[in-house]
Amino acid sequence: MAYIPLLSASRMALVLAAALGAASTASQATPAAAAVANAPPPVAMALVIRDQAVLRAAPRDSSPTHATLIAGEIVEVRGERLDHFQVWDHHRERGGYVRVEQLKVTRFAADEAADLLGLVRFVRESRGAEALGIGLAAAYVKSAAPADLRGETGAEAFEAVGRFAERLAQRAALSGSGAGVAAQMDVAARYGVRFVTFESDGQLRHCYDGQAYAQALVLSRDAARRARSVLALTRPDCVDSALSPSAAAALAARQADLLDALETQALPATLKNRVYMRRAAVHAMLAFLEARRGASPTEAAQRSLSAFALVNRAELTDDDQAAYNDAAMRANASRWAAVPAAARQLPRGLTLTAQAGQPGETCVRLAAGASSTQSVSRCTYGQVWVASATANREGTAVALAVQVLPAWRELWLFRHDGQEWAVTVLPPAAVSPGLGYAEFAGWVPGGNQVLVAREARGENRYRRSYEVLNLQSLIADRQSGEPATMGAFQRWADPQWRTLSLAATAR
Repeated sequence: MAYIPLLSASRMALVLAAALGAASTASQATPAAAAVANAPPPVAMALVIRDQAVLRAAPRDSSPTHATLIAGEIVEVRGERLDHFQVWDHHRERGGYVRVEQLKVTRFAADEAADLLGLVRFVRESRGAEALGIGLAAAYVKSAAPADLRGETGAEAFEAVGRFAERLAQRAALSGSGAGVAAQMDVAARYGVRFVTFESDGQLRHCYDGQAYAQALVLSRDAARRARSVLALTRPDCVDSALSPSAAAALAARQADLLDALETQALPATLKNRVYMRRAAVHAMLAFLEARRGASPTEAAQRSLSAFALVNRAELTDDDQAAYNDAAMRANASRWAAVPAAARQLPRGLTLTAQAGQPGETCVRLAAGASSTQSVSRCTYGQVWVASATANREGTAVALAVQVLPAWRELWLFRHDGQEWAVTVLPPAAVSPGLGYAEFAGWVPGGNQVLVAREARGENRYRRSYEVLNLQSLIADRQSGEPATMGAFQRWADPQWRTLSLAATAR
């Protein structure tokens, strides 16, 4: 999602009102409309309130069909005959007849504003009626008095536009390029509603650009409405992964500022949880991006962990559970950014160094002894968290955290088989990199096993596991969905992991 600057108090109103006003002047700008220049003056404008409304050549159901109209479209009413309105469709540049009950006539007068806002509230929860809702909200914007538009009722209307548009984008993602959703998105675009499309995990993602939410944030003093608007403007799943590192960091910083500016004390518990989870996610992303560009990520990472700690699990709804897990994975993936960057001392003469390789690349080298030729190296374009390096007391294995994406952290295992060193990368899951972490959780005495925690969401699957991993085969000798059920985790879990990792908390 491209960052949307906060608009002036009248900008969005002008966009919606202009879309409606264009219909009344279109006849002067198109050659096709010249043919009806001598027609009687318009009676009024009307919104199509039913999908698949038929524009016919005559006021009878048996007459030829000129077009099929979509709920939310606007037409010009030129007269009435039988049980049909005679209309002119400026978008298609043709006239015809539409049944009276399929249209809502409006003069865009101030005395109609309250009625139109009531219809917006009614349609707001009706899935499938998004284009109609946007049309009704636009009609309210054009009808309402300026003082009302600058107050809470105006903010309510703009928030409703955002909600309709966001839901329409979600429907587009679910149904692909279905004709019905595409037609509604086309209607929404005529009212100035814009969508952004980008590729994510091999699929096209549709997101609303957020202008109406930004306008609601400007106008509203209501804490809950402001929080909902900011949550809509800071969705991590609507950040284009193709953004340059500097652009992505700037976007994350602006999103973090919006979230931090919210007053949460007066919010309902459920909404308060959602703000805390979003703060954790956005600050975690900011920490990773700051580290990648050489800035200090410590403050952002600490803010991420602090925000997540404020979430009240008892107040989580069923719908929020997935968001809670996602926030935990995002915050945990960047948690090493909260630890000072000094390298940890390794036993038995082991030395781990991280140096610059090719542009944007970091190369990690593990050597046994300052002058020893026994060493192994591996390069990555990810963020190497040197402070995470830890070795077993036998000196035969070293674990290192490497974060390759804002919400994807791998575990690198360096192992010595008695002859030479080798390094193996353990991903969070065997899926396309998306959301998750694999991390060291402790060494089992004897030098043959390591404790590993993994959590990931990808390819429509979610999994969390705790494993006792064999260092020779890298196959789990035992695993479970909860660490409390495994004796090895009870006895040998690393104290720092118990203290700092979100994977160690029962969720």
